[in-house]
Parts: sequence; C-alpha cells; structure tokens
Amino acid sequence: QVQLVESGGRLVQPGDSLRLSCATSEPTFSNLAMAWFRQAPGKEREFVLGISESGSTYFTTATKGRFTISRDNRKRTVYLQMNSLNAEDTAVYYCTARRGPVVESSARWDYWGQGTQVTVSS
Repeated sequence: QVQLVESGGRLVQPGDSLRLSCATSEPTFSNLAMAWFRQAPGKEREFVLGISESGSTYFTTATKGRFTISRDNRKRTVYLQMNSLNAEDTAVYYCTARRGPVVESSARWDYWGQGTQVTVSS
C-alpha cells in the first residue's frame, strides 16, 4: 500500500501562487506515475496534471501555462506549482499514484492522499 501525504493547501488571494507537495515513503516511488486531481464542491474529481516515471508531464487546457508538476525521486515527493490562481481553482487537491502510464481517469489511479484544501478568495 502506497501512502501519500499532501501539504501546502491554504487560503490565498486571486493572482497568488502556491506550491503543493505530496510525499511518500514508498521505496518504488521512482517507478510510479504521479498526478494531481482536484474536486470542487458539487463537481466531479478532475485531472489537473500528471508526471510519468520518466518525467514526462501531462496537463489540461485549464491549467496549461499556469500550473506545473515536478518530482524529486530522491525526496520521494511530487510538487504542484500553481500560479495566477483564481476562484475557479478553489478545490480539494488530491495526490495520486499508479503503476503504469499517466491517465486522466480517476478510476484508474490506485493510491490517493487525503487531500489538501486550496481556497482562492479576496
């Protein structure tokens, strides 16, 4: 069982930047695809960004150019850098992992963190 722990979520103002972290003690971390999903109130969980075990990144139209994902295999941590935040980015952000390629369907991801709340409000 891969345990994931997110951190970094908080209340920010529109236009601010924020970095989320997701750490694990899983020794095979470097062989895992990682991703961030988010879920806003009343909405389905949606794919934000993913990064393969080789470091290739995958993004959506909504986050392209504003959000980036990176990983540090030595620290067993994946990061989500979010810039130019707006109210529509308000959501619980989840870190997830799977063995295999990055996919956008949440149902195909195997391990999930508990989530971290990001609120964008003035």
